[in-house]
Amino acid sequence: MKVMAFERQGGAEVLEYRELPNPKAGPGQVVVRLRAASVNRLDIWIRQRLPGVEPIPHVVGSDGAGEVAEAGPGVVDVKVGDRVCIYNGLSCGRCEYCVAGEDNVCARFQLLGWKTQGTYAQRIALPAANVIPMPPNVTFEKAAAFPLTFLTSWHLLVTQAGLRAGERVLVHAAGSGIGSAAIQIAKLCGATVIATAGSEAKLKKARELGADETALYTTPDWPDAVLKWTGGRGVDVVFEHIGPPTFEPNLSCMANNGRMLVVGASAGPRAEFELRPLYMRQLRIIGSILGTRRELMEVARLVAEGKLKVIIDSTFALKDAAAAHHRMESRDLFGKIVLTI
Repeated sequence: MKVMAFERQGGAEVLEYRELPNPKAGPGQVVVRLRAASVNRLDIWIRQRLPGVEPIPHVVGSDGAGEVAEAGPGVVDVKVGDRVCIYNGLSCGRCEYCVAGEDNVCARFQLLGWKTQGTYAQRIALPAANVIPMPPNVTFEKAAAFPLTFLTSWHLLVTQAGLRAGERVLVHAAGSGIGSAAIQIAKLCGATVIATAGSEAKLKKARELGADETALYTTPDWPDAVLKWTGGRGVDVVFEHIGPPTFEPNLSCMANNGRMLVVGASAGPRAEFELRPLYMRQLRIIGSILGTRRELMEVARLVAEGKLKVIIDSTFALKDAAAAHHRMESRDLFGKIVLTI
């Protein structure tokens, strides 16, 4: 099969279009003939620097959609020919968290494409439990683009933060796949949204998605804009995935009892901040990754019903994955980048 893989970490140039043996479906597994995969910031971190990447040569990619090409022994609920999209989390299925349906808290949890082969390939073998039916009225490209970003946003905003109608939400980096998903989910919950982005063009698109107010995070006074918009009260929820440049300023524009949801650190892994506001104003910082299979089924239903819209910035052929990575690193995008296979 054709894949995009690397033998050493580094820049986008380490990605090579090459052949690897076709995977086989083991007990409880399926092989999916992939038709599309999407690019996530995680793919770039894995390609650049995350430790423990295996096997080598390594295929990155957590999101994908296609048709079941093979079902291994013991697979009863998935059959050859089914159109499916992929649940990105791998868990043991046996620990106390997995038994409780909290797959993403499993002590052995990992994301597809980090310590396993990923979706930048014509085929992938994975547990049958990691595929769900594609929404029937959705293209392969859109089916490959929503699981990681929409599921993560849903888990944080709905499950972890318990977002309620009438609450005020600050969503950073509205042009990213996860930012554009968070805006829509917050609006679906009945919240009002202020979104930040790095350009006026992206702010315009954020408003078209439903953001009530917008601000440039590239200007130092964006927290003042948030406070002005809320009448000095601050927002109830911050959706944070930038890191050091926004982390401490977030605290200054949160209401008492506010929740900061941390799902990424695209600008760097370390942030310094004043501790006293956390206990004096009873603020909460909640970190999480991905979500559960049950939540993904709910998100897929909302996508099928058109209540959540998958925003695709651009598409590239699989062999042009390096160019797709360059586009993501440029930050000159709004929505998801998809590889067609």
